[in-house]
Amino acid sequence: MAAKPKPSRDSLRWWEETRSDSEHLVDWLLDQYRGEVTAAGRIEHLRDAYARPGSRAHRVLTVIAGQERRHADWVAGLLIARGLEPEVRGEPEARYWARTLPGIADLETGCAVGAHAERMRLERIEVIAADTSAPPDIRDVFIRILVEERFHERAFRALATQESLERTREAHALGREVLGLVP
Repeated sequence: MAAKPKPSRDSLRWWEETRSDSEHLVDWLLDQYRGEVTAAGRIEHLRDAYARPGSRAHRVLTVIAGQERRHADWVAGLLIARGLEPEVRGEPEARYWARTLPGIADLETGCAVGAHAERMRLERIEVIAADTSAPPDIRDVFIRILVEERFHERAFRALATQESLERTREAHALGREVLGLVP
């Protein structure tokens, strides 16, 4: 079942809408939890499929996957603090990933997809980290996540090639569109 594109909106407007509605905020936190938990598995799959054990790429992808697991733990703490049980709800590949994962043919295209996704995610995390009116615990967690996500974007980009970044750009744009994000 294809997901319908959402109306486009920028990250600042999205965050203002999300943080001002407690139900949307909780839904978003659950989405963040699912994203962090499933990211680790996708990255390990990429590593195991395309990176030679012991290689720089293998080591870097292992570090990134571990950091994604740590992010999931941090987001789980936010959910628990709100009286919720951290759980993976919904299909993680139903929207953005359905558009981008089919374009992975090798390590370079996999890392290009990762670089695009991390850059997109950084746009939102930077807004949250800069928002002094955000719930303090959420802001603190996303300030910590921001540092590592910047590393992820740079590392994926370094493992990709300019050609692979270009080859995956259209799928990334389609994924952004289904999420309702504007560049």
